[in-house]
Amino acid sequence: MKLWAGRFQNDTSALMDDFNSSIAVDSRMYKQDIQGSIAHAKMLVKCGIITAAEGTEICEGLMSILNDLRNGAAALSVDAEDVHMNVETLLIQRIGEAGKRLHTARSRNDQVALDVRMYLRDAADEIVALLEALQSELLEVAGLNVDVILPGYTHMQRAQPISFAHHLLAYCEMFSRDAERIGEAKKRINVMPLGAGALAGTTYPIDREYVAKELGFDAVCLNSIDAVSDRDFVLEFGFDLSLVMMHLSRFSEEIILWSTTEFGFITLDDAYSTGSSIMPQKKNPDAAELVRGKTGRVFGDLMGLLTMMKGLPLAYNKDMQEDKELVFDSLDTVAMCLRVFTDMIKTMKVNEDAMLQATLDGFLNATDLADYLVTKGESFRNAHEIVGQVVVACEKQGKRIEDLTL
Repeated sequence: MKLWAGRFQNDTSALMDDFNSSIAVDSRMYKQDIQGSIAHAKMLVKCGIITAAEGTEICEGLMSILNDLRNGAAALSVDAEDVHMNVETLLIQRIGEAGKRLHTARSRNDQVALDVRMYLRDAADEIVALLEALQSELLEVAGLNVDVILPGYTHMQRAQPISFAHHLLAYCEMFSRDAERIGEAKKRINVMPLGAGALAGTTYPIDREYVAKELGFDAVCLNSIDAVSDRDFVLEFGFDLSLVMMHLSRFSEEIILWSTTEFGFITLDDAYSTGSSIMPQKKNPDAAELVRGKTGRVFGDLMGLLTMMKGLPLAYNKDMQEDKELVFDSLDTVAMCLRVFTDMIKTMKVNEDAMLQATLDGFLNATDLADYLVTKGESFRNAHEIVGQVVVACEKQGKRIEDLTL
């Protein structure tokens, strides 16, 4: 019998059970669910809602479940609908009547909000660490290539000569802001919703601040309806992950271009390239292409989250069960892309000669010539026009600016 089935006279259909189940997705939150339940049980004891003996039984039972799930001695069941029902069912099976007291002063609505917040704050730390590892690798490669010159581009046309290190450090800045944004989002994630109940709080004399301290939260949600109704913290995190992917995708596009025969600026290591099933000579930049492609997937997850939430009245609606599959997919995708991209950068070879050679064609020093004329008293607009005419003359004569004499 389902734990919520008291008012039902008939069982739900097997098809509905499959449709309603979320255990395949939310099972990854079992650690957070158990940690939250232990803190909740301790609070119930502290506030005199259950006895100390019952609290001890519950906490010890939950710890045994946690250990068994970690080492494979226990498993979550699809029959129990979700991670919350699974853990509670296992607890009741292990300790009996005391286990039925755990859910006092709590609803799955505030419980799932708690689990998701705890999971995402840990995930935020993981993504930030991966971003920092990528930045560290970029700094390492930049330090080795300070004197390597390549064309800088605007409109995909050669513009001015720049240091390869300077180009890499532009991405370092972007990834730094990505990490900063995720850190800011974590502050809004790390707010404790437990105690909101289904939506209207609880009549029990609970201590929310105690639970928040036990679980490492910075604050408690101030409005019980808001605590269970909104997933803006999930959306914000999804947006931040989308920005990470957008930056990775732009970088991937350049890696792909630079690795072509037409550019030849870099050579990707075999470890992050693949071949062709028909063309023996091919070496394809599949790692970068997959990062670029998976960016659309993460963008789609964000759009799915926004669309899911846009028409929901307060408070909790079952639509919100869909949030976890989307944000977990984004998390897994971004984490894998960051790991692959970091190693791809670490192992690529920089072709200095090809980069330098590319700066010799296209009049990349035209701006410097205009600036030189300004230092000699010419206005910049006149200097700009003069150098433009010089470029036209050089093109007609097949010369470079540096071939001319003053």
